[in-house]
Order: sequence, then structure tokens, then C-alpha cells
Amino acid sequence: MTKSRVTLKQVAERAGVSVTTVSLVLNRAPGSSIGASTRARVLAVAESLGYVASAAARTLVSGRAQTVGLIICHAEHLVVDAYIPQTLYGVNRVAHARGFRVLVEAVEDVTRPDAYHELVRAKQIDGLIVLNPRRDDERLPELVREGFPIVALGTIAGCDPAMVYAADDELAREAVEHLLRLGHLRIGHVTFAPDAYLATDARRAGYRTALLRAGVTYDARDVALGNFSAASGAAATRALLELRPDLTAIFCGNDTIALGALAALAEAGRRVPDDMAVVGYDDLPTARYFVPALTTVAVPAVEHGSRAMELLADLIEGRTPLERRVRLDARLVIRRSCGAPETWRTPGGDDPGVDQPA
Repeated sequence: MTKSRVTLKQVAERAGVSVTTVSLVLNRAPGSSIGASTRARVLAVAESLGYVASAAARTLVSGRAQTVGLIICHAEHLVVDAYIPQTLYGVNRVAHARGFRVLVEAVEDVTRPDAYHELVRAKQIDGLIVLNPRRDDERLPELVREGFPIVALGTIAGCDPAMVYAADDELAREAVEHLLRLGHLRIGHVTFAPDAYLATDARRAGYRTALLRAGVTYDARDVALGNFSAASGAAATRALLELRPDLTAIFCGNDTIALGALAALAEAGRRVPDDMAVVGYDDLPTARYFVPALTTVAVPAVEHGSRAMELLADLIEGRTPLERRVRLDARLVIRRSCGAPETWRTPGGDDPGVDQPA
């Protein structure tokens, strides 16, 4: 026989309080003045009885859907970008602890006016986390200005949203400066995404700044556009080698692109790092297992998602966040693919037990 659902009335009777009090406690209703001891007693009784809150009831009491949207601004990200599962894990872990569900929405065309804001209009979500915002997304700045809870994983053009970000331009500059210190003067760049993405712009800007500061001419022909996948990274690298066969180093917009670049270089008979140095961005858990192990900018993907969800939950619940702009602690991890002397390599960078996300 199927066990019947535990009701609010049963919890109230066991805890010695009213059904209203139980409802306010279990549904996390904002603004209630229930004492800490009463709240603790209700929660303990609910747990002992195995009470499971109804989503519909929680929405009626709190006025919220208890659901947030994670917007992926390119559907193919979900298939080819290994950074996303780590970020989603971080989002989901905090969302569960704060009583929210996560709805993942992959948007094919953010220029379409109703790309995702129908979720907002229908009150199906209480807030948005947006991964890799695009420059041509006009609706997103409107929602920010209207005060809808939004946290960007990156920057949004034309407004000042709450955000959790890595300083892409500075980090890219540091990665290319590292290659310059190694003596490379002909450095190519393969972006991780097309031009419409703001993170693409920032990383390319960092690449350009590093060259110009070193007195090296920036040539747009040394830049090839990737399109998220390792396959696109390989194709872009082949095109770059055909146009610029004298390149001695490549800075890749992310590690997935770098994987494709390494494959293309192997096909072309270019040894890494003897003939060509390669640097990536993200430090995926697999980056240390590339052949050779990949020098890359380490961005804490799980923390990226966790911090974003913490910030969004505070905005939804009416709390004032300690920071609206959270800058992640990222760094260059030096491994074998750049050809740096062993004494330059990051301690533990090739150790599978070190630097893994928590």
C-alpha cells in the first residue's frame, strides 16, 4: 500500500502549534515573526514525520515559485562545454540548500524578443542566472533595469547587474605575457565563441593588450574564431596555421578549444611544446591529463555557480548582498604545454589530487 502524505495538520498537532504557524515555517514565508525555538521544534517534527512540502502550497504562501532559471545563451554549450556541468553543480548545490529548484533553459536565439522572458512574465521563475551573456541581447538589460533578480556569470552590456565574474581581460593578458616571457613573438589566438559574446571580446582584448605592451604588432589575421566545441578549435587552428605558418604559440579561449588545437597541431606534425606552445583558459579537471598537460588559466567553476546562486537567493529573498559584484580568484597554472622550465611550473599543477573543485 502507498503511504499517505504527511499533512500540515499532523505536523501542527505533534508540534503543539497552529497549522498557520507550520505553514509559515515550512514554506519559509518572508516577514514572519516566529520564534527560533518554535521554528526549530516545527522543523524537527516535520523531519521526524517525513513531511514533504507541496510546491503549489509553498508558492501560495511565499508568493514565489521557488524556482530559478539558469540561462545558457547558446544551446550547444550544453553538449560541448565541460565548464558548464561544474557550474551547474555549484548552482544546484546552493539552490537545494536554500529551497529552490533550478530550471536550465538553453536559448537558441537571444535576439528573439521572447527568448526567455516568458518565464518571467508567467512568474514561473523568481530569478535568473545568465551564463555568457551576449552583446546583442536587448531584453536582459531591460529586466535588470526593471529590478528583476538577475545574476550574470560575466558582464552584461548596457547595464550594471549583480554578477560573479573572472577578470577575463586581465587573466588573458597574463596568459599571453607568460608566452612573451618565454620568448614567443608570433602568438595566435583562437577564441572560444563568436564575436557576439562579451567574454570573447574580453579575452581577445587581453591578448591584444599583452602584445601591444610588449611592443609586438597586433594583427587581426592572427585571431581565428572558435565556436564552443573542440572540433571548432581544431578547424580554427588548421586555418590559422595555413595563414600564419610561422606562429610559435597559441592562446586558446578555453580548454575545450585547446583540446581541438592540440589535435590539429598533432595532425600537422607540430610538436607541443617543442614546435608550438599552447595555453588554455578554465582549467577543466581533464586539463592536467591532456598530452602534454595544459597550461591554462584556472577559474573555479563550481565556486562560480555557488556564489552566483547565493547572490541570487539573497536578491530574491530581499536581503542586501555583501557584494553585488563578486570577483573570482583565478590564476595561471603552468604545466608542460607552454614549454616553461620545470622550475616555473605551478607546484602540484600536474597532481590529480590538487586544485580540483570542492
